Amino acid sequence: MSNATFAIPIPVNEPILNYSPGSREKEAVLSEVARLRSLKADLPMIINGREVRTGDLQGMSPPYDHRHLLGHYHKGTSDHVRAAIDAAQEAKKGWCAMSWYDRAAIFLKAADLIAGPRRAYMNAATMLAQSKNVYQSEIDAVAELVDFLRYNAYYAEEIYSIQPESSEGVWNSLEYRPLEGFIFAITPFNFTAISGNLPCAPAMMGNTVVWKPAESQIYSAYVVMEILIEAGLPPGVINLIYTDGPEAGDVIFKHRDFAGLHFTGSTGVFQHLWKTIGENIASYRSYPRIVGETGGKDFVVAHPSADGDQVAVALLRGAFEFQGQKCSAASRAYIPKSLWGKVKDRLVAETKELKMGSPEDFSNFVNAVIDEKAFDKIAGYIDYIKNNGGATILSGGGFDKSTGYFIEPTIVQVEDPKYRTMCEEIFGPILSIYVYDDEEYSDILKVVDETSPYALTGSIFARDRAAVIEAKDVLYHAAGNFYINDKPTGAVVGQQPFGGARGSGTNDKAGSILNLFRWVSPRTIKENLNAPRDYRYPFLG
Repeated sequence: MSNATFAIPIPVNEPILNYSPGSREKEAVLSEVARLRSLKADLPMIINGREVRTGDLQGMSPPYDHRHLLGHYHKGTSDHVRAAIDAAQEAKKGWCAMSWYDRAAIFLKAADLIAGPRRAYMNAATMLAQSKNVYQSEIDAVAELVDFLRYNAYYAEEIYSIQPESSEGVWNSLEYRPLEGFIFAITPFNFTAISGNLPCAPAMMGNTVVWKPAESQIYSAYVVMEILIEAGLPPGVINLIYTDGPEAGDVIFKHRDFAGLHFTGSTGVFQHLWKTIGENIASYRSYPRIVGETGGKDFVVAHPSADGDQVAVALLRGAFEFQGQKCSAASRAYIPKSLWGKVKDRLVAETKELKMGSPEDFSNFVNAVIDEKAFDKIAGYIDYIKNNGGATILSGGGFDKSTGYFIEPTIVQVEDPKYRTMCEEIFGPILSIYVYDDEEYSDILKVVDETSPYALTGSIFARDRAAVIEAKDVLYHAAGNFYINDKPTGAVVGQQPFGGARGSGTNDKAGSILNLFRWVSPRTIKENLNAPRDYRYPFLG
């Protein structure tokens, strides 16, 4: 028992290393990549702190070199889902009873392990299995994940310190209980940080978790789990399973003690899960919390007063970093005719300069898309553009999966702002651009707002402040993260809480205090310090 009040260290964003030629960090990560490539990983599930091997081995290969075998993971069944739920339930009482600062200490230690001795390991796993170049991995798998862990601990302290007023003779207090039951975390392939945060954020607040990562992200998910265990996470608090989504869902969403879903993935899957939860609502102990960040069709709008060079650079980085496999990636752009010539010349020329290949070669800006399914979908869009009128490919348009799943960064100029690639989420390196008449700026803002069912990120480029104000007003509900004179990607924990509404999710802002509030159930306690001994009120006299 402690008789002191503890304060979490004030967090600051983890510095991003630059991996310049000859740097120690470059040598370290290349050495670690080579080491992991030379191994054949054998990745068990982690249930109740124990390694679980099923013998149902599924291969893992780098998306940029699918003929190389990184190793295998052990695929689970519905029985393992049930075991993970049982472990989470068994661990709940002890974890909930642990002081909040002792829980926080585990995640703070994990953050320091990732930022320090496990940095190269974390990056190498993400580079190999998710085909991220070292800079994209450094931002994601290290800096952002470290920020999530440190800032969440700080936000937890803030939440617990929020207490009600007390009147004379009364002591009022609020307890922030974890939800009654277990949390199911479903995490995506494209961000290691998101994959780590989705189970860790509820756990920070005393919940226990069943965690199912995307199959193409199991390698780095396992590394995260290793580090959490090294940091002292007790058995059963987070249980890592590798099962088919429907098989896991069939067990979890029928369980009486299902208490919440923390999800990042496609809009279609999220809506299906929400419907399933709704159909089972009468069987749950409590109303489950549903938190999800889903798709995006993110926009860039340039006003005639914008700086053309800034627009071109924002489009190139926003559309093609990590091959456009970001829910926030710049996917559709609207450029005025007066600016188009300058933007087009620089954007097309510099896109053609981008090198594509293995992330092990640091000169490659573009790497492979995540898997064959994604490759085929994106290539299908390019074939559609080539075989139908209404659009012109200005750069790129090539693709090849003989060695890895490589798709050239592709710039498309469309004739209709409602052209297919301006409306549908592609999740790949295709940027569609519509050129509008300068005097139609106000009209094009309305088109931007009405074109997509999503509302995740978007940006406006303009020197004219009145144009910025107009865009903010017209696009009020069109983006949960709105950028002015910047690309629509790269939200930083503690600076730009991330999330969108409409078809893009519940907008519960991962990386902020708002998200953590979703994982607690407050209890109000009133203690009367001098209870009355007579039922009669003064007015009765």
